[in-house]
Amino acid sequence: MENYNLTERQEKLLKNIVEEYIKRVEPISSDFLQKKYYKDICPATIRIEMKKLTDRGYLYQPHTSAGRVPTDKSYRFFVDNLLEKELKYPIDFEINKEKLFKKEDDIFQIIQYLTRFIAKKTRMLAVSYLLNEDFLWKEGWEEILREPEFEKRDYVLSFAEFLERFENHIEKYIKEFKKDEGINVFIGEENPLPEAEDFSIIFSSCCLIKNEKGIISILGPKRMPYKRNLELINSLIKELKEENINK
Repeated sequence: MENYNLTERQEKLLKNIVEEYIKRVEPISSDFLQKKYYKDICPATIRIEMKKLTDRGYLYQPHTSAGRVPTDKSYRFFVDNLLEKELKYPIDFEINKEKLFKKEDDIFQIIQYLTRFIAKKTRMLAVSYLLNEDFLWKEGWEEILREPEFEKRDYVLSFAEFLERFENHIEKYIKEFKKDEGINVFIGEENPLPEAEDFSIIFSSCCLIKNEKGIISILGPKRMPYKRNLELINSLIKELKEENINK
């Protein structure tokens, strides 16, 4: 993991701000943080730390009197911490294993079920791709359109255009994929496609039944619930790997 050179207090503060912004979708103030997390620290001290984080590019202030909002850099810090420290063990998402690993189902039915399952559990848009078959399947428009960002028509149009580019150029993400890592996360401007600065993608390779190679991915706003989404993908990858080993 990159050395972010933050103090322990700054790391905790940044994590709290990212988590709260993901839930609340509004700038996070020092008063709010003090009341919820830091009752033994005065708001002025929290404001000083937030100013330092802002100066270093982790936060920005939409308006003079507003709280702070995470930047791509803070999301990257948050995700790196999750990948490094918190995704050690799979968690149970009550997946229908009989349906996923049913021998008589063909690979296309399996990938469709898996994609639908990811979309429902994450409430994001899920896209899966079978490499050998050149087959792509997506699910989740109904879920993702409930996110606050999609109340704006321009945002919906931008996301639809981004999705189309992703479908047409998925090989760019495969090329960018780091082979030594099970999961890659592209945040905002890290995306290899243009005009993707408002969106994030969680992207992972996997082996399906009969060791069919595939890609599973989650697309959504930068303010996506990274912890829940990464836990799900991490658990599915391990479940699929274990199932293939046992066959």
